[in-house]
Formats: sequence, structure tokens, C-alpha cells
Amino acid sequence: MDYKVGLMGRIVLLTLSLFILSYAILNNSGVFITSLFIIMVLAQLIFLVNYAEGSFKKVRQFLDNIKQNNYATVYPVKFDGTETDDLHIEFNAILSKLKEDQAEKEANYQYFRSVFQHLSIGLITFEEDGSIQILNTAAKRMLSIDQLINIREIEQVNKELHNALQSLRTGGSELIKIAHPDGIMQLSVYVIELVMRGVKFKLVSLQNIQSELEEKEMEAWQNLVRVLTHEIMNSIAPISSLAATIKTDIQHHVDTHTDVPYSDVEDYLMGISTIEKRSEGLITFVSDFRSLAHIPVPKFSAVRIQELFDQLSVLFQHQIEQAGIRCHKNINPQELLLFADRSLIEQVMINIIQNAIHAVEDAEDKLIQLDAFIDEAGKIIIEVSDTGKGIEEEALGKIFIPFFTTKRKGSGIGLSLSKQIMRRHKGNIQVKSTVGKGSTFKLIFNA
Repeated sequence: MDYKVGLMGRIVLLTLSLFILSYAILNNSGVFITSLFIIMVLAQLIFLVNYAEGSFKKVRQFLDNIKQNNYATVYPVKFDGTETDDLHIEFNAILSKLKEDQAEKEANYQYFRSVFQHLSIGLITFEEDGSIQILNTAAKRMLSIDQLINIREIEQVNKELHNALQSLRTGGSELIKIAHPDGIMQLSVYVIELVMRGVKFKLVSLQNIQSELEEKEMEAWQNLVRVLTHEIMNSIAPISSLAATIKTDIQHHVDTHTDVPYSDVEDYLMGISTIEKRSEGLITFVSDFRSLAHIPVPKFSAVRIQELFDQLSVLFQHQIEQAGIRCHKNINPQELLLFADRSLIEQVMINIIQNAIHAVEDAEDKLIQLDAFIDEAGKIIIEVSDTGKGIEEEALGKIFIPFFTTKRKGSGIGLSLSKQIMRRHKGNIQVKSTVGKGSTFKLIFNA
């Protein structure tokens, strides 16, 4: 209210001075009187402008304080009920709230920065030009560096890691082996691309999985030794027993200088034939094992999935028709291309389809479904589903172990081989199965 009264008073006073000045001029009151009133009018005009701008200056100062994040200014309050006093109260309340928000924001920033720095997983963020935003302690320790200005400097640590960080896109991952003072490290590298306030940057996580790999490797070796021991001992034990029996009989005849009866000769021939067949079985077993250890390096080329499915249909046509199996195919989009080694992927598909044919042998509704599509993450997916008996939960976790099989006849290497082929393609193979409702094998190819 005081501002309005002051403003109106100055306007009235200026109006009165203008009226007197006009009267003096019209009545020729003299140069001195006229000049005096002119000076008074000009002075009052200046005071009026300054008074009117006073509140605007305070508002401007208040906005400048906010713009410069200066929330420490305190406007004086007299609690006299004037408009200026009310304005100062509002200014102080706003600045106090902004100061509180800034303190909370800073506390949150320091909290998350502290968490970021103390994570056991290495984290790096860098912009498109390679400039580093954040580098946490774990990443420094893994890379054996004290600081990092630009992501290109990682090339001096490991060229393969540098190439992976530059080429990987959102959701991409790679396993990189690097030398470290504490020994060789196996780093699992995962990348996410983000945009914040129009600035593109990458968030990279580095996780040392060397100990987990060594544990899994030891477990794999133990499983392999267990399987090899079981298979070989199962074959060697009867061979050794049978050979010892034949040797003992022949040695007896040699020692006693007696003729070997014809019936014993037949038994010896049968025993030697059995030893031969079992030995051939061992040779086949070792050959299957060797095929697991010598998977060729994929020769990548563009493969039309439609052509792949058509070729597989021709290959299995006779077998499917004889078994009374229906086979459906669905590809979306129709011209879907896969960048892979055609012959190796064909081998994977043959193994899975062959398993599906065996699975639906005793099913009422014998159906095998082939689907190919692109999922939400941009990955190419090939699925082979069947309406067979399904896989028991206990066996589900073992079907990719070499030489494990649930079939009466089979070497147990088909799915193990398929798993390794998919890994060579930087992809994966998954299975979902419900007993009595069928199974779905899913081939996942990273884009």
C-alpha cells in the first residue's frame, strides 16, 4: 500500500507543479520564477522515475541472484505491513526454498557419486568425442590407470577393449582378456547408449569374471572327466574281462598241449568280434568328442531365412510325412536376412528339428513350428517349437552337457555342438519346456 501511496503522491505533486508552471508562463511571472518551477518539475519527474524503478530493480536483482545460483541474499523485513515488506518476505521464502532444493540436489549427487565410485563393477561414461565424464575406482583398478581424459587412451591398455568400446551399441556385450599386474583378467564388457540434455554418451560396465570362469571351467572339466570315465570304463571293463577269459582258455590249451575244440573256437571268434565292435564304439565315441573340440571358425555371409527354412523342409520332408507330422513356418518380415555361417546354422537347425521329430513321435497332435522374427531389442530370433512330451525339469539343465541324452539312441553331442556353434556366432541358444505340452528351442542372434 505504501508504494501506491508514494507513487500517487508524487504524481499529484508533479501535476500540481506542472499546473503552477503553466500558470507562471501564461502570466509572465518572470524568468526566475519560471526557471525555478521548470527545475522543480524536472527534479520531480526524475524522482518519480527512480521511485517507480525501485521495485523493478529489486525484482531484477532477485532474478539475477536466482540465475547465478546465489541464494544467500536476505532482504530486510520490518513487519510493518507495507507492500515492500510483503515483497521482501516472498523473496526470502523463494530463495530459502531454492537454497534447500540446491542442498538436497547436491546431497543426492554426492550420494550417487559415492555409490558410483565404490561399486565393485567398473563404470565409465564418455561422450561422442571420447571425453570421459565419470571413471570410478573399480575401472581404474581393472585398467591399472590413475586417470583417463579420453577413451582413446584405453588403446594403450588394450586395443581389443578400445575397439569393443567404440563399436558396441546398446545392449552389446563382449568378453575381453587383458593383462593385469595381478594376473590375466577376463572382463565382461557391457555398453548402453544414452542421451541427456541433447548430449549423447555411452555408459560402459566392466566386470572381472575370471574367478567365475575358472570355477565354471573346473566344473566343466569335472563333468567331462566324469562322463569320459563312465563311458570308457563301461566299455573297457567288459572288453578287459572278455579278453582275460579268452587268454586264460587259450593259455590252458597251450600249457596242456591239447587241441582246441570247434565249439571253443566259435566262442573265441564271438568274443573277439564283441571286442572289435566295442572297440569301434569307443573309436566313435572319441571321434564325437573330438568334433566338440574342433568346431570350425564361422564363415559369415548373408543368409535368407526363407531359403534356409525351405531347404530344411526338403531335407526332412520324407521323414515328416512318414511320421504324420505337420510343419508350419512363419517369417516376419518375409525377407529377413541373417548374417551367419550357413552350413553351421543348418547343422544347428538339423539337430533341433531332429530332436523335435523324436519328441512328437507319441504325441496325439504332431506339430513342429518354425518361427523367425526380430524382437524388441533388435535381435534376430529363430524358434523351433513342438507339441511333444516335453523335457523333465531335472534333465532341462543338463541337455547342453556333452554326451548327456534323454533318447534311447543318440550320442548326446548334438545340442552341445549347437551351443558352441551359437557362441561362435556371438549368440545363444535357450530352451523352454513343459512336460506334456512340448518344447521351444530359441536361437538368439545379436544384431
